[in-house]
Amino acid sequence: MHKGLMAFAGALLALGLGACSDGGQASREAVVYDAAPPAKGAAFAAQATAAEDDHGLSAMLAYEHHAGIQLPAGEIPARLEQVQAACADARFGACVVLAVNQQGGERPSASATLRIVPEGVEPMIALAGDGARLGSRSTHAEDLAVAVRDNAATRDRLAREMERLQQFQQRPDLSVSDMISLSERIAAVEAQLESAARQDAQYRRRIDTQRLTLSFQPPTGEAGRSEIGQALRDVAGVFSTGAAWTIRTMAFLAPLVLVLAVAVALIRLVRRRRRTRAQGAGTAAG
Repeated sequence: MHKGLMAFAGALLALGLGACSDGGQASREAVVYDAAPPAKGAAFAAQATAAEDDHGLSAMLAYEHHAGIQLPAGEIPARLEQVQAACADARFGACVVLAVNQQGGERPSASATLRIVPEGVEPMIALAGDGARLGSRSTHAEDLAVAVRDNAATRDRLAREMERLQQFQQRPDLSVSDMISLSERIAAVEAQLESAARQDAQYRRRIDTQRLTLSFQPPTGEAGRSEIGQALRDVAGVFSTGAAWTIRTMAFLAPLVLVLAVAVALIRLVRRRRRTRAQGAGTAAG
């Protein structure tokens, strides 16, 4: 029995050291999506590996698009609502609104960030830019093949470790302290497995759908006229601000000016008296 416990302790220590080498990677990954079943995660990793084997580079890309659209200021709110409605209704495929920003006033603008299926990107841009001018367009892709492969390798290692720990848990010769240590290690591995599964689901989400940001702004000429009008309207405010600063400056300098004036008057008085005394002394001598 003593030899069995020693063998169990050595195996448990080896498992713990193996987990410390790369177990932290899964815990550091961002957790932002639902967990994926292990079978789907394995298939996803196999797809990445196959793509790398066939082409040397993976085709598992996460795309992000940005389109700048120039619209008259009065049409921006309505067009933003159309985009949101089309996304909510899945008019061009599965879609979710991630963020919406809108600014009114003299310089109106708006933006909407969506996550949509690849085939819905171009129709959504066409809807947003219907009858308008497309000011800018950019596309960025991030290759996630290596990240997916590494995450799948972590999940496989954790799954094998969990299987071995569960086998040790069934041994009848375990002491209470051994059972406690084993339960703690199983809980830690389960947490790492769940984190890796959620990360796998996030990767799948970023590859299966694409991020699209639509920015709405008025045309350049309209924006320029708006700035000129705003400048003219700001004249009164600028004048009042300048007048206020001038008054404050005069009030701040008034004591200094008064002191200087008194000092100059005293100096002149002293000089005048000296000249008078000098002239009196010259007359007396003559």
